[in-house]
Amino acid sequence: MWLLLLAVLALLLLYRWYRQSQILDNLTDKYVFITGCDSGFGNLLAKQLDKRGIWVLAACLTETGAANLKKESSSRLQTVILDVSNSQSVNSAGQWVSQIVGDRGLWGLVNNAGISGPVAPIGWLKNDDFLKPLKVNLLGMIDVTLTLLPLIRRARGRIVNVSSILGRIALVPGGYTISKFGVEAFSDTLRREVVDFGVNVSIVEPGGFNTAIMDLPLYEKNIKERWERLPAETKKSYGEQYIKQLIQYMRTAISAGSFKIFKVTNCMEHALTACYPWTRYSAGWDAKLFLMPLSYMPTVIGDLIARRNFPRPT
Repeated sequence: MWLLLLAVLALLLLYRWYRQSQILDNLTDKYVFITGCDSGFGNLLAKQLDKRGIWVLAACLTETGAANLKKESSSRLQTVILDVSNSQSVNSAGQWVSQIVGDRGLWGLVNNAGISGPVAPIGWLKNDDFLKPLKVNLLGMIDVTLTLLPLIRRARGRIVNVSSILGRIALVPGGYTISKFGVEAFSDTLRREVVDFGVNVSIVEPGGFNTAIMDLPLYEKNIKERWERLPAETKKSYGEQYIKQLIQYMRTAISAGSFKIFKVTNCMEHALTACYPWTRYSAGWDAKLFLMPLSYMPTVIGDLIARRNFPRPT
């Protein structure tokens, strides 16, 4: 009996591997638009797809980022300056993409641009601290998607939205986690709608990776300045040791992040090039083996683990 079950399991795994290894033909005829290509995931993905012969349309926030990317890529790769939080900038980029792809349409859209925003106790934050990551990570993603959706429908293409494992379980305070929960909801509802047009939507949920999204020295500077601006009553409530513990917590969390960001871009590439892309990709062993299972556990367990190392008022 056990041998039969093992044989069935082995066959299922073999079928799964074979199905996921099937890659599309004629990739060199396809255009892919990627946001947030100055550094990190977007930068590496742009160069990765360029080497495969795909026509990459890379959106960068700065002229410097665009210039550096073009130096490291082939003549196929083209860049555009884009601030996803600015609708005028998004519309301009959309027109640029439309002129390039024409009747062929846009095969792939990778919504990668993102910011961490302030990571601090909620009681220290203001409304604007939540708005900044929401404008970039969620509302900017929605704006770019809606602008380019007609081109994607024309090509019966792919949309890849970069979320986070923190879009499943809230472990840090601030607008970043909230925005990623929104990305999950937007992606799910979008996927169910556009499937009838032959469009596929995938979500990539990275675990802890070291990218330019979190600059530790800048974080320490900002959190100390924020502490100094707090009312005396709030400082007294948290205690003088709290800020030191908070900075140490962030140092530990950031230093634990993996530098193997290719694990994330490989997921993105598979979502764009596979015959049978996955609906969700969890990148990183911490996401696969710890945080993802944790998101399915009873709330009381998640609360205990989340509070275990996070600083507490003294």
